[in-house]
Amino acid sequence: MIMVTGANGQLASRTLAELAQRGTPALAASRTPTGAQRHLDFDDPATLDLTGVSTLVLISAGYAEDDTVIARHRALLDAARRDGVAHVTYTSLTSAGDHLGFALAHRATEHLITTSGLAWTILRNGLYAELFGALLTWTPDGLESAFGTGALAAVARADLAAAAAVVASEPSAHAGKVYDLVGTPITAGDIADRLGVAHRTIDLGEYRARLLGNAILLPFQPPMLASIASSVRHGFLHHTGPDLGRLLDRPLTDPLAAAADVTAAAR
Repeated sequence: MIMVTGANGQLASRTLAELAQRGTPALAASRTPTGAQRHLDFDDPATLDLTGVSTLVLISAGYAEDDTVIARHRALLDAARRDGVAHVTYTSLTSAGDHLGFALAHRATEHLITTSGLAWTILRNGLYAELFGALLTWTPDGLESAFGTGALAAVARADLAAAAAVVASEPSAHAGKVYDLVGTPITAGDIADRLGVAHRTIDLGEYRARLLGNAILLPFQPPMLASIASSVRHGFLHHTGPDLGRLLDRPLTDPLAAAADVTAAAR
């Protein structure tokens, strides 16, 4: 049986839908389960029951400080070994993302997995096109951001979910593989042009100050978001690669359309 963690999140829920479309049974697991979902709380060892699971799709338990994320992943991998899981597929971060403020937890988790004794596949996901679109801000004059003219090899979330489903459906064919799942480079200016508005660049200091002044953000999030802006702006995240297209064996979803749709919806 395949288990997908974080079932109520956007990537996991799409992965489960992709598996269902392929006719592949899968168990949904969540910290806050609904319906037939299994209760799986990385912070509560008593819930880490992987009995009957042969393939675990570990959707990164982000949205926390590095030590918390790594501890959560270590606990689940310990349970996987104990309960006889054969294969772990992990949704990590693109190889070009080592400059990002949240890369450490991903690379540490990759090390835990590859030294676990379990069969494994690492999906190094590029940044979501939808996230890129959401990080642009509307003003009376159009859009603004700290991305400058830098490009991001953005990926539609649906394509990453489809890739996870492909690997989970036939894990032995992908054992020991690290896939770099990046898309087509797009810029903030491209999104603005698509929407027929102007784009203004703000400097990174102004952007960081705005983030630090946002009471909704958790303490670890402003440096994380600032690192995305700086990495895009200075040309570290535009690199493309063939892995995603080969896994899906179809044209990729247009990341510009996916990003622009999110930006337009926030207007």
